[in-house]
Amino acid sequence: MQLVRKFYASLTLKPQGLTMIVAGFLPVFAIIAMFPVVAAMIGHFKDVPDAAIRVPAMVTAPGYAIAVLAPFAGLFVDRFGRRPLLLACTFFYGIVGTAPFFLENLDVIFASRLLLGVCEAGILTIVNTLIADYWEDRERRTWLMLQGMVGPLFQSLVFLLVAAVAAWRWNGSFLVYLVALPIFAAMYAFIYEPRQPEPAALPTPGTVTPPTQADRFPLGMAFLVGGLTLFSSVLYYVFIVNGSIAWAEMGVTDPMAVSKATFIPSFFILAGAVVFRIVSRFSNAAQIATFLLLFGLGLAGIGLAHSVLQMQVALVIQQTGAGMAVPALIAWAQSKFSFRHRGRGMGVWTSCFFLGQAVSPVLVGLVARHLGSMQGAFLAAGVVALAAALAGGAIALRHKAVLAPA
Repeated sequence: MQLVRKFYASLTLKPQGLTMIVAGFLPVFAIIAMFPVVAAMIGHFKDVPDAAIRVPAMVTAPGYAIAVLAPFAGLFVDRFGRRPLLLACTFFYGIVGTAPFFLENLDVIFASRLLLGVCEAGILTIVNTLIADYWEDRERRTWLMLQGMVGPLFQSLVFLLVAAVAAWRWNGSFLVYLVALPIFAAMYAFIYEPRQPEPAALPTPGTVTPPTQADRFPLGMAFLVGGLTLFSSVLYYVFIVNGSIAWAEMGVTDPMAVSKATFIPSFFILAGAVVFRIVSRFSNAAQIATFLLLFGLGLAGIGLAHSVLQMQVALVIQQTGAGMAVPALIAWAQSKFSFRHRGRGMGVWTSCFFLGQAVSPVLVGLVARHLGSMQGAFLAAGVVALAAALAGGAIALRHKAVLAPA
């Protein structure tokens, strides 16, 4: 307990950090809050043509909006400031998210979910931008670790809350979006607009200063951040989307049996956040190589598993990598953009991570069809992740060699 008190006391800007942690969960909240009630919604709209397709599409619609709009959100953030846009996005998140409780038209509900995605694009982009604005490297990594640990714990509470309100009414789950309003109040009280760092030297009055390299948005770096984030996101969602199919190929088909088998391994996503904080003392390349190594071993292990125990061991490794992946990628992306360009840079990161959510099931499905099984697709994904981990490890060693004294 004393160690926990010392750790808490070492953090600065605690109200801002705690608010950022909770706010960062809102975009994920928008999807997981709906999955437990998909069947009930399909039943309610059973007379609507293709309801079995349209309802799941409605659930995931915010993710597609985030993938398309996050870069534009980042542009507005850099131009108009962090705090005003964050307050607006969070307030309207609560309003638009709750709106389907009062709606009966599936098309209108779908439109409201797209608007929710607009709000989410702004929230996630600004939260990740502010974490970099408020803290220097060491504390930034600590808050990212805490963000990675708190999210999975919130997820369990959300499932319980959604189940309680859904038992009362088919669309009662939309009321849980009202949680954004107290978060908005906390933002209004604690979040402040960060001040842009002063330039090293001010220009002489009356002189015309040509644009410097620092004034230009680093487009090449944005492509690098986006590409690696997309690649990692595809790997991140392999098990989330297709895990039940891999279990079925193992002979475990009952949903309750699958839930029991994955219950304990799923908690290792928390361990991954702690591993990130430990490894974060090394270079970004070393951090990325580490979670790719864990992904590779875990996914390949799932693909090669022949028993429930083997599958669980592999899943423990994979979940540890998943817990480390998001904070490591965010920390890396934050370090690549200056204050002037950070909103756009984090908008690119957000867009590519959610694009991976859409691309992953398509790619994995095609590989599974070609190889003849989902476990084969897991093995292939693991091999690709291991190859990428080796490349990242080589870059980390080369970087260390360059920095080493002669």
